[in-house]
Amino acid sequence: CVPLLPTTRGLLGEAAFAAMKPSAVLIDISRGGVVEEKALLAALDNGRIRGAALDVFATEPLPAEHPLWGYDNVVVTPHCAAVYDGWDIKSVRMFADNLARYRRGEPLENVVNPERGY
Repeated sequence: CVPLLPTTRGLLGEAAFAAMKPSAVLIDISRGGVVEEKALLAALDNGRIRGAALDVFATEPLPAEHPLWGYDNVVVTPHCAAVYDGWDIKSVRMFADNLARYRRGEPLENVVNPERGY
């Protein structure tokens, strides 16, 4: 699982799939763009890998006409791994805590760092 940065875009392409065992199953829960979808489709078509479980895509939501929908050995999920019972209350509490920290001039929690990609 990696952030999407210039150094990770297309990280899993032809060379990566060629190095995998045919029994490999790709699980991608990081960011769309890390996996080269064209190379993934070729790996699936050629039996280079056994299958894939995908939660992220270059285009989201995954278009209805995208070929990935047609594979029996591919599981597509709706990029909602962060959604769980009570997530909404937890995020409101985090916001309220950071607002109080901001007003007191204290460092904030969970600050996004664009250079790190998250």
